[in-house]
Amino acid sequence: MSGSLRENVGKKDAKKLRREGRVPCVLYGGEKQIGFSMPEVDFKHLIFTPEVKLVDLNIDGKQYKASLQDVQYHPVTDHILHVDFLEVTAGKALVIGVPVRITGVSKGVLQGGKLVQKVRKLKVKAFAEHLPDDIPVDITELDIAQAIKVQDVKMEHLQMLDNPASIIVTVAATRAVADDKKAAPAK
Repeated sequence: MSGSLRENVGKKDAKKLRREGRVPCVLYGGEKQIGFSMPEVDFKHLIFTPEVKLVDLNIDGKQYKASLQDVQYHPVTDHILHVDFLEVTAGKALVIGVPVRITGVSKGVLQGGKLVQKVRKLKVKAFAEHLPDDIPVDITELDIAQAIKVQDVKMEHLQMLDNPASIIVTVAATRAVADDKKAAPAK
């Protein structure tokens, strides 16, 4: 993605950029903070994807590797108002949300339970070279009323930052399963 440096920083300049179809952006985390702008259409493939993306930014001929940190939207039109990027430097860990990918078929679901995914992304701390595209969670052994928590997920080179007791995915009992269990002892 390529952008151009902003000459002026302020409300008037930002409004002018937005009218031209550009988004004011900031790159921080490096030696100095850099204000620049990019066309709004360039963000479609970056924002509307569940994958973790490290971006190569070209700002007036200088290359930077960065990760998307924050996006601010207009409350009515949903146009992008502002984007923050964090510069990725070697030897410095990143804190980023990584999507959860559910794998397998749960025993509890096969028995009539309902799979409920409570968490779609996990906040992790890792070096850029160890960042996975997603965090696989195998639900094959999950029975009705069982859950997989953050503390149950172990991946090398990743430090989980979410609450260890938070439930990622669970199999809830449905009304049909509850009725079957009540009817079973009566036999």
